[in-house]
Amino acid sequence: MYFYNTSKRNNLTNNQFNINFLNMKKQVLMVVAAIAMVVLATSCQKVPQEQIDAAKAAIESLKTVQADLYVPAEFAAVQDSMAATLAAVEIQNSKTFKNFDAVKTQLDAIMQAVPQVTASAEAAKAQVKSATEEMVATINTILAENKELVLKAPKGKEGAAALEEIKNELTMIENTVTETTQLITNGDYLGAQVKAKAAHERAMAINVELKEVIAKVKRW
Repeated sequence: MYFYNTSKRNNLTNNQFNINFLNMKKQVLMVVAAIAMVVLATSCQKVPQEQIDAAKAAIESLKTVQADLYVPAEFAAVQDSMAATLAAVEIQNSKTFKNFDAVKTQLDAIMQAVPQVTASAEAAKAQVKSATEEMVATINTILAENKELVLKAPKGKEGAAALEEIKNELTMIENTVTETTQLITNGDYLGAQVKAKAAHERAMAINVELKEVIAKVKRW
């Protein structure tokens, strides 16, 4: 009787062990399966090509608003971000288990930055346009004053030749102002700004020269 009970207890213990072992084995297999699914999911990640293409197109659109000319630093920053993102893509492509989550985040940041850079470019264009138009108005005022000064300037033999040269220069400045105005109309504000600055500088130089000559005559 005692032997029978001992044998029965051993069988129960063995059965319990087998059950525990099977449960443990089942849990291990479930963990392995879960890990395998994660590995499969990450290794099967594809390059977010649509997002990459969209980001490239967005950056290209910045050239349309001339962001590369009016806000070059901001434009370069977006380009650098794109270059870094593409480099990150290549790094992930070289790995067995690919993960493009960080790349997608970078692409989202680029897409968010583009409208901001666009707005900055438009603001910069408006500022250059306004400043150039003001400069053109100033040049016209100086030109009108210069023409009056020419009438007051001494007209001796040497003076007449000098005044003729000045008149020719004033005509050239007027032509430059016309060209500048046309550039503004065409939307080339940077080109207009360059011409306006040159015309303003020369008009002012003539203004100073004429005033000095007239002042000398008065002192005599």
